Amino acid sequence: MYYQSIISFFLFTLIIACSSPEEKAASDIDSNSITTTETTTEAPQKHQNENAFVAKVEEAHHREDFLSKKAIQFDIVLTFGGNERLNGTILTTTDSRRGVITHKNGHKVYYNENDVYYSPEMENPQRIRFGAYTWPYFFLYPYKLSDPGTNWKAYENSMLNDKEYFTQQLTFDAGTGDDPEDWYIAYADKETHLIDVAAYIVTAGGSTQAEAEKDPHAIQYKDYTMIDGIPIAQNWIFWEWRKEEGLTKELGAATLSNIKFVNVNENTFDAPESFSKT
Repeated sequence: MYYQSIISFFLFTLIIACSSPEEKAASDIDSNSITTTETTTEAPQKHQNENAFVAKVEEAHHREDFLSKKAIQFDIVLTFGGNERLNGTILTTTDSRRGVITHKNGHKVYYNENDVYYSPEMENPQRIRFGAYTWPYFFLYPYKLSDPGTNWKAYENSMLNDKEYFTQQLTFDAGTGDDPEDWYIAYADKETHLIDVAAYIVTAGGSTQAEAEKDPHAIQYKDYTMIDGIPIAQNWIFWEWRKEEGLTKELGAATLSNIKFVNVNENTFDAPESFSKT
């Protein structure tokens, strides 16, 4: 199930704060393989969710409208610790199953459900696979709250840095993703119901849940703008997060631009035969 792989973007996030920068990157995706579009002929995925928190958040993010589109593309500049981690263009289907990341230097990474393919000149397949799923999922997160294997429950602390939110905690069914012991806490604005912050732990790399809980992180979504009537955050900030203190230390940031829904053809996500697989 592709969900199991794409969700792994969160499961390795501790690597972000301490790893070295990737090659500086990004170039435009082949314009012959995509065209801008507003809607597709496919019927939107219907959302039936008994959890009022998730239902309101996904309604605020116009989830059904988002899923009625074929694919979305955006430029991203991502930095951690003052170092540029990614400078490129991401194209992903709205259901998260397929995508391609094009780096500034021309290197490309394709993902197709559980498979990742990359330019043979690129090194460190583990980091490549991590990046292929991580950055698109951060973008898609507000539209995937009711994915298979997700479980939501009340979270008692609704305050974060002196602001009160609607909050719930996300856990996963056993066997969901690579690290089902991870958890996330979603903070939704009380007026707009848009996701403002998502705190999380990651148990990747053999860490136990208790060990991971010693260093939880958070992503903050900022500067929502309407793209074809759908609110999308143009800026992300990554933080250290503590249950009582809230957001404590800024770790990194991302700026998104040229966000647009696009149409794709059957060959858009087919990697060249010369590409390596991880």
